[in-house]
Amino acid sequence: MKIGIVGSGNMGRSLGILWAEQGHEVFFGSRDAEKGKATAEFAGRRTQGGTNEQAAAFADVILWTARNVMPKQLLSHSEVLDNKIIIDCNNQEIPEGFAYAPIVESLAEKLAQDVPQAQVVKAFNTMAQEVFELAPEPLKNYGVSVFVAGDDEQAKKIVMGLTEEIGFLPVDCGVLRNARLVEGLGDFIRLIIAGQKQGVYATISVNVLPTPSGQRLGGRQTSSLN
Repeated sequence: MKIGIVGSGNMGRSLGILWAEQGHEVFFGSRDAEKGKATAEFAGRRTQGGTNEQAAAFADVILWTARNVMPKQLLSHSEVLDNKIIIDCNNQEIPEGFAYAPIVESLAEKLAQDVPQAQVVKAFNTMAQEVFELAPEPLKNYGVSVFVAGDDEQAKKIVMGLTEEIGFLPVDCGVLRNARLVEGLGDFIRLIIAGQKQGVYATISVNVLPTPSGQRLGGRQTSSLN
């Protein structure tokens, strides 16, 4: 699969290298073509590097790491993204005191509005970049969840496959509107990492427990005022 990285910072570099290790064709893009090329040289594995424009044109799947920058602002021809899958991994800036405002429209929804012919999928926003150093081994032993939301089922399936390849456990979170909750979860994990000083390797894992053999506590009952 051809994967383009728009914005080859820490997140883009790490995920791009992981996917290149799995045999995907990866193009690292940057506002500065030389930075994109330098990232590709560091990554090796026949990856390529250049501008964000080139990365977008090259790829079938695009990792969008440009936070609060829309395609029509960053690319001279945003229609190059039409019919492509765009993975949005971004969170808002951390406000002072972690005093987040309620999310009434997610970053992923804003991205989708800017390029309505693309398939935007929210994913990879609930862990620090350092976690990727453990992927795919020994990460797969820990069941670290990646929460995936999108309106196009086939696009979501592809992103979940890319997630599994590098050792994560994808969790289908439904339609793109639910990215508001996924981004809220990203804000929460950053509170745990930084605000509560749990460190960059703190993650979230969804576990489905076995059904108990009995209900010794009485089970779930209908609410009553009595």
